[in-house]
Amino acid sequence: MSVSNLLSQYGDRYIQALLTTWKLTAFSFAAAFALGVLITILRVCPIKPLRIAGDFYVQVFRNIPGAALLILLVYALPYLKIIFSYEVCVLIATTLIPSAFCSEHLMSGMNTIAPGQIEAARALGLTFFQMIRRIVIPQALRSTVLPMTNLLVATMLTTSLASQVPMRPMDLTGLVSYINTHATGGVTAFAISAALYCATALLIGFTGSLIDRKVRILR
Repeated sequence: MSVSNLLSQYGDRYIQALLTTWKLTAFSFAAAFALGVLITILRVCPIKPLRIAGDFYVQVFRNIPGAALLILLVYALPYLKIIFSYEVCVLIATTLIPSAFCSEHLMSGMNTIAPGQIEAARALGLTFFQMIRRIVIPQALRSTVLPMTNLLVATMLTTSLASQVPMRPMDLTGLVSYINTHATGGVTAFAISAALYCATALLIGFTGSLIDRKVRILR
């Protein structure tokens, strides 16, 4: 099937799938970022059990395959009488894994902060949470704009996990499966979805570069 035929027949569905992919990406990244900040605070806090818990979380979700996590959420949790909708399962899977990488990026950003700033904050009598909120996290974020941009792109690609469950409305990858099940879209159906993924990634990368140039800490 040609590109024009596919777009004339499934153009509306492609737009809906693109919007679904964007929605999943936005919700997943926002939740992953908030959770990543919390996990990072645990990893640097003075209480050792909390540091161990934070490191354990990162090691687990940084190394678990997304598909395996989604299968656990969709098919294993019901045996424990815990049932989530397909969309919620996808959002959980696409939040937990990026949050671990978000924490790693923030830890790298923290390493760029001069030790003298922390010592000065302590000399001024700032508490741990005041140092984290006013000094550490703001500077770490300014140093990790580009890594966070890459993480946002990776989160968008991870939302293709939604194609593994019968979720409605479908994402871009799920739409390809739908088209090839009901028609002969072939490689062209994949190519259109891939082009939309690439266009979104380029837009994210361009925006991230602009933000980085604005907030970059010159050393």
